[in-house]
Amino acid sequence: MSNDQYYGGQQHDPYADANGPQNPAEVTQTWEGQTWDTQYQPAVSYDRIRADRAQAQAAETRFQPQAVPPHQPQDPAGDWTPEPYEQQPYQQQPYEQYPSQGNPAAYYAEPAPTPAPTAFAEPAPAPAAAPAADEGPAYSSPTTSGNTRVTDAQRARAEGRSPIIEPGMQPAALTAVLGLLLAGGAALGSYGLLVPLVLLQGLTAAGWFRLNGMWPARQGIALAFLGGLVADAALLATGREHAAAAILGTLGVWVLLCLVLQLRSHADPDERMYGLMATIASAALTVVATGHLGAAPDAVVVGGFAVAAAVLARALPLPGPVSAVAALLASAGAGIAAGGLTDLGTSGALLGLGAGVCALVGLRVASYDYPSRFVHMTAGVALPLTAAAPAVYLLGRALV
Repeated sequence: MSNDQYYGGQQHDPYADANGPQNPAEVTQTWEGQTWDTQYQPAVSYDRIRADRAQAQAAETRFQPQAVPPHQPQDPAGDWTPEPYEQQPYQQQPYEQYPSQGNPAAYYAEPAPTPAPTAFAEPAPAPAAAPAADEGPAYSSPTTSGNTRVTDAQRARAEGRSPIIEPGMQPAALTAVLGLLLAGGAALGSYGLLVPLVLLQGLTAAGWFRLNGMWPARQGIALAFLGGLVADAALLATGREHAAAAILGTLGVWVLLCLVLQLRSHADPDERMYGLMATIASAALTVVATGHLGAAPDAVVVGGFAVAAAVLARALPLPGPVSAVAALLASAGAGIAAGGLTDLGTSGALLGLGAGVCALVGLRVASYDYPSRFVHMTAGVALPLTAAAPAVYLLGRALV
């Protein structure tokens, strides 16, 4: 409705009565289009509002059918009057602690792939049968999947046997060959004896470090081998009459040198102590082997034959005590035989027996706790002859 129709075609000025009559041409304005009057308030129909609300509520609950209880009353038109929706009170759920809290990277981790279902399920493998109690302990087979294999030493301890094994016939044969080379070199002279002696000292230095589980130990092996060479040079320079002074002097100097070098090491205290003891022991044995060079040539010949016979007899497949007795008898017999070729005569039996006892001690040390084949081919070959050097030197000076 326009202002013209509401005010009879004239615009009403509320200040006209206060200011007096005015010219109608100045105050009358004619409207040709539709407009809105902010002061006009049409009559409100509450029935229409209720109908609109009912229609909106029916549209909202159209897709949420609710069961009407049988006791709910009906309106006069026969329709069910729905009850107002009763909302359940909100119950706060307890906070769940997720494993990924505190680890932001876990939120971005990709989920584990789900295995595709198979048409035919494979039957589960049958569990392995437990070993019978009367069949003895079972040992695992060698595998490459990280399962450690039972060692021979562990098997021997489990069966109640000794974990000590002798080097065998092959190292014994090499020891016999090296002993014969020493005997032949002694018959030729000091410089003829020097070649097999240097080989014996090299095997002693390397075998002792490997026997103690320290490998590679190039610095220790080189230091011990150098000590043997220095002892040889000192003995050749001073002569056999000063052999004891040359050997003991070189040994003292080398022990001091080993101490100084180990003190400068940056290893752990335990490793430093192990290295010090292994180096001193290896150097001492290598220097002691020089006793073959300082002994009388006839004593070296007898000692070489005696050690060769002892290790070969010990390698025979005989019981332990029987094998030891056989080895001692063989060394004494070899001493008598070699003494007949030299000026020692029958006194060579005593020298051969002493060399045989020392050889068995060295062989026992080389066969400690299932050593590896490398230990057998180095320490197992050299230690019987190296351990026999003091007996050859001392008994040779006493008997010759």
